[in-house]
Amino acid sequence: MRETSNRIRIATYNIHKCCGLDRRVSPARIVNVLREIDADIVALQEVVCVSNGVREYNQACFFAEELAYEYCLGENRQLPGGTYGNVVLSRMPLRAIRNYNISWRKHEPRGCLRADIDLPNGDLLHVFNVHLGLAFTERRYQARQLVGPEILTNPELQGARIVLGDFNEWTHGLASRLLATHLESVDLRHHIGQTKTYPGVLPLLHLDHIYFDPALQLERFTVHRSRTALLASDHVPLVADFLLEIEQRKGQLEGGKPPLIREEGKEEGPLLCAETD
Repeated sequence: MRETSNRIRIATYNIHKCCGLDRRVSPARIVNVLREIDADIVALQEVVCVSNGVREYNQACFFAEELAYEYCLGENRQLPGGTYGNVVLSRMPLRAIRNYNISWRKHEPRGCLRADIDLPNGDLLHVFNVHLGLAFTERRYQARQLVGPEILTNPELQGARIVLGDFNEWTHGLASRLLATHLESVDLRHHIGQTKTYPGVLPLLHLDHIYFDPALQLERFTVHRSRTALLASDHVPLVADFLLEIEQRKGQLEGGKPPLIREEGKEEGPLLCAETD
């Protein structure tokens, strides 16, 4: 673990259900990639959590136990014996969590998981982990939901915001344009000399994005393309280092700290979202 008090490393990673390019499902391989990037906060998409007695099948719990993270799960749909959705891993305390339903009509259920995290310098960070749909009209609807008063522009938010994940937007679409009116975006060409990151082996598209409040100072950005990462999933992690110079927003979250709900009958387990819109 990196020893730093004024910097924070944040990553986004679509793990493709831990199914690699060799078509082998290996949560242990994803753990190795997460260990390589050594991030303080990780937004994961396409995570499968099944409680069937096999430890690795509950992927989020397995990651957290192996790497000593706290974690929360935003369920997008149910599976036989478990759930599927977005996960946030954090080395810092999770103050509150909320999952927003941004599904459109009868398309695949989609969500935006918000995790409020207490940073080492005492500030609060709102992390929005997003996985948008494949259809053009679907993404336009979800983009408007994201920047609306219930999610990103909610006046109750009191900390800096970062929105990251798999946007499934390979052109400069509405989601990119709307988010750019509220937040800064990572200029890939400036940091890595190219504009494509997906798929990891032969990048042709730019699907994964990181947007952040101007109060956050981006110091370094990388695309993690180790040998393990190139095999573990079709996506590779995007990793951003920020300086902790955050101006707090005024006000408090309504009702104080929302409760964190654990799986019934388990002493330890994934933090489930207290509310789903």
